[in-house]
Amino acid sequence: MSDLPRKAVTRTAKLAALPLGFAGRATWGLGKRIVGESAEIVGRELQQRTADQLFKVLGELKGGAMKFGQALSVFESALPEEVAGPYRAALTKLQEAAPPMPTRTVHAVLRERLGEDWQELFLEFEDKPSAAASIGQVHRGVWHDGREVAVKVQYPGAGEALLSDLNQLSRFARLLGPLIPGMDVKPLIAELKDRVSEELDYGLEAQAQRSHAEEFADDPDVVVPHVVHQCEQVLITEWMDGIPLAEIISGGTKDQRDRAGQLLARFLFSGPARTGLLHADPHPGNFRLLPGGPGGEDDWRLGVLDFGTVDRLPGGLPSPIGEALRMTLDGEAEAVYDMLRAEGFIRETIELDPDAVLDYLLPIIEPAQADEFTFTRGWMRSQAARIADIRSPAYQLGKQLNLPPAYLLIHRVTLSTIGVLCQLGATVRLRDELEEWLPGFVPEEPVPEEPAAGA
Repeated sequence: MSDLPRKAVTRTAKLAALPLGFAGRATWGLGKRIVGESAEIVGRELQQRTADQLFKVLGELKGGAMKFGQALSVFESALPEEVAGPYRAALTKLQEAAPPMPTRTVHAVLRERLGEDWQELFLEFEDKPSAAASIGQVHRGVWHDGREVAVKVQYPGAGEALLSDLNQLSRFARLLGPLIPGMDVKPLIAELKDRVSEELDYGLEAQAQRSHAEEFADDPDVVVPHVVHQCEQVLITEWMDGIPLAEIISGGTKDQRDRAGQLLARFLFSGPARTGLLHADPHPGNFRLLPGGPGGEDDWRLGVLDFGTVDRLPGGLPSPIGEALRMTLDGEAEAVYDMLRAEGFIRETIELDPDAVLDYLLPIIEPAQADEFTFTRGWMRSQAARIADIRSPAYQLGKQLNLPPAYLLIHRVTLSTIGVLCQLGATVRLRDELEEWLPGFVPEEPVPEEPAAGA
C-alpha cells in the first residue's frame, strides 16, 4: 500500500485521467454497440465502469478528491434512477472507506506528535484502521485510563494534497457538472477550498466537538463523543459504536430510517441554536444509530462524528431564514420578495415578479407544509429536474437569484441533509423541528402593554 500521493504532478495526472477515462469508455461503448450489443446493456456496463474508476481515483488520492466525492455522494438522490444505480454503490463507498496509509507512516506521526513512548499512552492500539476519510484515518484503541478511544491521525502532506486536488477538480468542473443536474459544481469546490485550513486544524475541531459534547451530554436523542486528547495531526476522542447511517440507508427497517431522519433533522436545526455552531459535513459516514433512546433499548439515538467543518453562528441560524419560510408558507409574496432583496438573494439590479418567486419556492419547502413528510429519491429528482430543465420557468428564475456568502454553507448543509433524508426514505415531522428550533419561523407573541399607573 503506498503513501498518500503528494507530488502535484502525480495527483494532477490521476485526476486529469478521469474525464479522459469517461471519454475512452464512451468510445468503448460505441464499439460494443456497433457489434450488436443492446444499448441498455452497454449503458449499464458503461456507467458501472465509470463509477468504479471514479471511486478508485478519488479514494486512492484521498485529500480534496475524496472530499469532493463525499460532498457529491449526498446528492445522488437527484440523479435519474438509471444513472444513479451504478454511481450509488461507488459513491457510498467513499463515505465509509478508502485505502489506508501504511502502518509505518501512522507510527511515525504518532511518535512525532505524542513522543517516542507514545505506545505507553495506550493499553491497546489497533494498527489496522477502522475508518479512512479525506484527510485522516481512525484507529481504535484503549487509552491508559481504560477508555475505548478513536485515534484520528492526519495524513502527512494532507493540506497540499487537498488544495492541489481541489484546484485540479475546479479546472474540469464543467465535465463533472452533469453528474448532478441542477447543481453548479464550481461553487461547491470553491467552498471546500475555503474550508481547507479549518479542517486541517485539529485544535479547532476539538474545540467544536467539546462544545457539542458538553451541550448534548444529557440529551436523550443525540450522542457526541468527548475529546480525550488533541495535538497537531492527532485527535483522540471516546470511541462510539453503533450502526453506520450508510447501513441504515441500504438495509435498515422503516422504523430505523424514520427515527434516523427525524433525529438528523433535529440535530441540523437544534445544533446551531444550542451551540452556536452548525455541523457542516452531513454525509452518512459521520452518523451512527445507537440503541438506548428515550423509549429504552429498543429505541434509537443519533451518534454524531467529525466536527472538522463547522459554520460559526453565534445567534443560531439567521432569523430571516425562518421568517421567509413562514411567510412563503403563508403566501405573502410581496413580504418574501422584500426580505429576499434585503438579504441579498435578489440583487438590486434585478427585477422579478414576487408571485413567480413564490411559485419557485413553494415546491422546495413542501416538507415544511405538512405535519409529516416522506422524503424520497423521486421527490428529490423532481425538484432537481424542475430547476435544471432549461425550458422550465424555475430554471430561468433560478438563474437570476443570488446566494449571499453568509448563507452559502447553510444552504449546502441543508441541501446535503435533505439528500440524506431522501436516501433514507424517511418520514419526518419537519415542521415540529422548525417550530422548536428555527428562529423566526414562529412569529413572536406581542408583549402586553403595562397598564398605565392609576388605571
